[in-house]
Formats: sequence, C-alpha cells, structure tokens
Amino acid sequence: MGRVEGKVALVTGAGSGLGAADCRRLAEEGAKVIVSDVNLGAAQTVAREIGDAAFALEHDVSSEESWKAAFAEVERAFGGLHILVNNAGIVVVADPEETTLEQFRKVQAVMSEGVFLGCKYGIPLMARSGGGSIINMSSTASHLGYPPFFAYSAAKGAVRSLTKSVAIHCQQKGYRIRCNSVHPGSIETPMVQNAMGRPGQEQEVPEGVLPPGSIGHPSDVANLVLYLASDESRFVTGAEFLIDNGLTITPAG
Repeated sequence: MGRVEGKVALVTGAGSGLGAADCRRLAEEGAKVIVSDVNLGAAQTVAREIGDAAFALEHDVSSEESWKAAFAEVERAFGGLHILVNNAGIVVVADPEETTLEQFRKVQAVMSEGVFLGCKYGIPLMARSGGGSIINMSSTASHLGYPPFFAYSAAKGAVRSLTKSVAIHCQQKGYRIRCNSVHPGSIETPMVQNAMGRPGQEQEVPEGVLPPGSIGHPSDVANLVLYLASDESRFVTGAEFLIDNGLTITPAG
C-alpha cells in the first residue's frame, strides 16, 4: 500500500472502463484522484464508489477551455498535480474509404488533440508541483493495421509519437516529469464490447495466465498505470508499453 501516497492524479475518460479502473487502483495506493469525464454523472458514480479520495470533474478533453478550467480547478482544490492519465477515447467503426472527414476530425479531437492539450497545459502545472508522471493511453492499433478502426488507429499512432517528444522536452527543460505511452490489446471495457457487437454484455476474464486470443481485464492495465505513476518507474520515460498478451509478436499462421 501507499505506492502513490500523497500524490494528486487526474484521469480522463474515467467514467467507465480503463479510466475507472485506473482511478480505483491509484486511490487504493494512496492518491487523491480526479475522475474526469465528459459525462459528469458517470464520473460522479465512479467517485462515489471510490470514496473520499476521489472527486468528479466534468471535462471535455477536445476543448482547450475545458482543459484550462480543469487544471485551474485542480490547482485551486489540491495545490498541484503529480499524475496525468490521458485515457479518454472514442471509436468510429469505418475503414479508410468509409470514414468521413467529420468522423476523422472528431476522433482526432478527442484522442490526438485531447492528449496534446493535456500535455501542453499539464506540463506547467506538474512542473510547479515538483514533477510527476504523464501516462498516455495508446493502443496496439498504433502498431498494427486495423482498417475498420481507421480514425482510431491514426489517433493512437499520434499519441505514440507525441509521447516521446513530450518525454524528451521535459528532460531537456529539467522538469522532473516523465511521459510514457501504454498500448493495450483487447480489454474487457464498454468500448471493446461495443466494437465487438455485444454492447452491455460483459465477458468474464479468468484469473491466471491467459491463453492466446484472450481479452484482458481493466485491472491488468491499471496495474501498469500504477507502476508508471509511482516513483518505482523513475528511470522510465519516453517508452511504450505493449500490454497485449503477445498479440503484436505472434506470427501469422
């Protein structure tokens, strides 16, 4: 216990799925957690489940003004920020020919521009707080070709790249801020349920080592996020962490 004791964390898209799991795990280990989501009701539900260590915040990551307001509120209420998890995401199922420009821009606004804005405005606050850890949620879609998730894959590729530039920028400025990206495969979340055509139908994930082709549990990702958020990962920055049960290295056959 206490691996992130005394730290303040903001997690976007935390009203469900991976973001909610991240909030729970960080709070279990001592962090004060801002549960950020465009759906305030969902954020409030997660915050209530966690208890006194969690606070709900209505936050549209595609809006520059919403980011400014979110960080101003965090600084006012908590005095600083040590952990930022850029997790919010959406999926449009459409291949390169079917994807409209409006759809493409909407997906980029949330997952590419949203991560950019989080880093841009989060860095100064975290620097004033003495440093910390930025964790950007990417995907195996940044490494593989997924035509049905074209806009999503493009956004996650941008996250993969910008993470490295943010990491080196913070090093060069002497900010004591690390920045890494996490690349999950299929994890049992509402987003994956919808993408797989079973909305609201949760699939049980067994304990222990999982066989090939399995779906992971949100806690698998949350445990990695906890490591990257903690001082245990002090020598880790600019790295990309595949958490996919070997998917991206499995030979075709």
